[in-house]
Amino acid sequence: MTAPMHRIFDRPLDAPVPAGFDQAIFGMGCYWGVERLFWQLEGVWLTEVGFAGGHVDNPTYKQVCTTDTGHAEVVRLIYDSSRISYERLLQIFWESHNPSQGNRQGNDVGSQYRSLIMYFNDHQKAAAIASKADYNNRLAVDGFPAITTEVLPASTFWPAEEDHQQYLDRYPDGYCGLRGTGVKASLVEPHEPI
Repeated sequence: MTAPMHRIFDRPLDAPVPAGFDQAIFGMGCYWGVERLFWQLEGVWLTEVGFAGGHVDNPTYKQVCTTDTGHAEVVRLIYDSSRISYERLLQIFWESHNPSQGNRQGNDVGSQYRSLIMYFNDHQKAAAIASKADYNNRLAVDGFPAITTEVLPASTFWPAEEDHQQYLDRYPDGYCGLRGTGVKASLVEPHEPI
């Protein structure tokens, strides 16, 4: 069976990562608005919604929403790091949702809506940890509770059903629950080990 085509980029969703490009996985609540946020960025080559972080193979959207799969709704990106840095993606990640709400985003409640960063290499891990510490301090100054975002090594990414891919392009008036805190994030460069 041929993979579905991305509605914005006109590439197969299972396209291999081009040489010199990188991947990222972010969970920020309901994945429809998150995917639109990232497909609009210069340097992002492909986006795909799906599930990660759980214990059920190849889950359906219904399973993730109604049973305990352990998965979060996430977006997988393929991006050209010569055009957009991982640190810039992290800055957008922090500013575009509330990472201090635990298993929810706004009115969306459940562990599938938790805040999550999955890293693919040591650089991404260091950058995610450094930016989390920095943004946690920035939120605290404004009276927010501590960040609950998980920073984990990338695990199997399970694509969501085709109707969920580029959902807000299919249904422009569809639900988007993205809400930031209003607190700005900085571009934090990870410190190299001495």
